[in-house]
Amino acid sequence: MKNIKGPAIFLAQFLGDQAPFNSLESIARYMASLGYKGIQIPTWDSRCIDLKQAAESKTYCDELKGKLKDIGVEITELATHLQGQLVAVHPAYAAMFDGFGPAELAGQPKDQQAWATQQLKWAAKASQNLGLKAHPTFSGALLWPFMYPWPQRPAGLVETGFKELANRWIPILNAFDEAGVDVCYELHPGEDLHDGITFEMFLEHTNNHTRANINYDPSHFVLQQLDYLQFIDFYHERIKAFHVKDAEFNPTGKQGVYGGFQGWVERAGRFRSLGDGQVDFSGIFSKLAQYNYDSWAVLEWECAIKHPEQGAAEGAPFIENHIIRVTERAFDDFAGTGADEEFNKKVLGL
Repeated sequence: MKNIKGPAIFLAQFLGDQAPFNSLESIARYMASLGYKGIQIPTWDSRCIDLKQAAESKTYCDELKGKLKDIGVEITELATHLQGQLVAVHPAYAAMFDGFGPAELAGQPKDQQAWATQQLKWAAKASQNLGLKAHPTFSGALLWPFMYPWPQRPAGLVETGFKELANRWIPILNAFDEAGVDVCYELHPGEDLHDGITFEMFLEHTNNHTRANINYDPSHFVLQQLDYLQFIDFYHERIKAFHVKDAEFNPTGKQGVYGGFQGWVERAGRFRSLGDGQVDFSGIFSKLAQYNYDSWAVLEWECAIKHPEQGAAEGAPFIENHIIRVTERAFDDFAGTGADEEFNKKVLGL
């Protein structure tokens, strides 16, 4: 068994206009002071990284790593959730996702898709230059408006949607393969890849591409009422990244899984700071250790109630306390006999 690395934190939800959250160096120092050893960088924020330059310049990447090492943290992964979303967008959501790309491409879905594809390919090369092995992102969605089967879906609609999604991602997956980096899809409601079955459908259409993997985030499974522990049993070989995020699901006689028209505080399912929700993190960390997950445990903070600074401060020790130092021997080795084959035969009466 192997040891999980951490604690680390995803910076996306903490960046802002005021110090220390308005530059990479200052926010990195802040997170290091809280006990974080790694940071996951959102590549859509130019205050954190120049993605094109990182893809083209190993020197730039070495200097960035050196600067962060002096602060006391390292980069765990780069992330492209916003760019990945634009790889596939159904027209019903196009206007709402315009802000995920350059302003000059608003209302131009094909140009947005091309831009997003290039961003992902730069992210592959940048990850390689930084010595990273995994890359979390979103799959985008062509089929999400048809998730619930009413009105009845036309025959073949789902097949056509997944075939097109795979066609858009295969060139990107190939670029990541050339870079030696895994694409880790965050299985998330609103994305065509949102649970195990949809991930398997995507694998089928990408010919089981070796670089199509998973960013495991149990919070999204709590809101779907999916067995997030058994999920690890099924897909542990594809889990290459891990967002440590809590959530709770409290259905009532008035709302359940589909109760999304309310504000976050009023919903049956809502995200919480670590330890405030219902996720069994002891079970998760045990299973990941059992299956030799040896990458990072990265806090993604999203809470409907708690202040982000409190969530960040509590998150580092929470993750630290859940990381298991795996044993190198069996607990009953003290009772071993050191037997050989002849002794084994004797024990069996042979």
